[in-house]
Amino acid sequence: MPTSSPPSPISAEALAAAVYAQPGSGARFDWGLSGAAELGRVCAVLVVVDVLSFTTAVEVAVGRGMRVHPFPWGEQAAEYARRVGAVAAVGRRKTTAEQPWSLSPAALSTAPVVADLVLPSPNGSAISAAASATGLPVVAACLRNARAVGRWLQRQGYGSTDAPVGVVAAGERWPDGSLRPSVEDQLGAACVLDAVSNVPGGLSVEAAMALAALASTPDVPAAVRGCVSGRELVEGGFAQDVEIAVQVGVSDVVPVLRHGVFSAA
Repeated sequence: MPTSSPPSPISAEALAAAVYAQPGSGARFDWGLSGAAELGRVCAVLVVVDVLSFTTAVEVAVGRGMRVHPFPWGEQAAEYARRVGAVAAVGRRKTTAEQPWSLSPAALSTAPVVADLVLPSPNGSAISAAASATGLPVVAACLRNARAVGRWLQRQGYGSTDAPVGVVAAGERWPDGSLRPSVEDQLGAACVLDAVSNVPGGLSVEAAMALAALASTPDVPAAVRGCVSGRELVEGGFAQDVEIAVQVGVSDVVPVLRHGVFSAA
């Protein structure tokens, strides 16, 4: 009798295209720059979450009427700001009376309002800038506006299997540059997923597991204050940044990145 040939092994590229982007669900979840690139291939919108502190800073600045230009961390940010007629934010410890704009949400809540602000960071800003190149709308979400982001996504018709939402937790970096998954971004992403948990396409397994972490966290602000990233800021003298970031559901501002600039939806 003739024997059937064994199935051809699937290539790594085909496997990635088939399963890594969590097909068949309306809301999906992943981590970091690579996760954003994978979800960006197939999702209709990306939501970036960097609670401490990029997306919280974006929410504060946009809520005050500023347009925010995400830019990867580096000295090039100042030159880019000069080219586009914007002000460049500096490091938290480099603010002065003349240059009060930084990644600190507390600083941005009191600094003079400027029309355009270049806001560099190594995680959320770099992911947002890269995601913007795909042409997809990119939303900045944090604990403060997660519910508003969820409502906006559903009003726009996102969340079906044909127009899925990709939620990306930015995470932090180890000294060698590798991704360090972080408590604050998982909880922030989960708050967005909670707000879209009833979308018609349902949640991917990865999104559901992120949401389970939120369900098992009785006090989200306490968890963020006590996690590595929160303690790092508190012990570094930036406790007010953490206090602003842990205010859950206080904002209706939905910053959307289009044509390289975050502005209010």
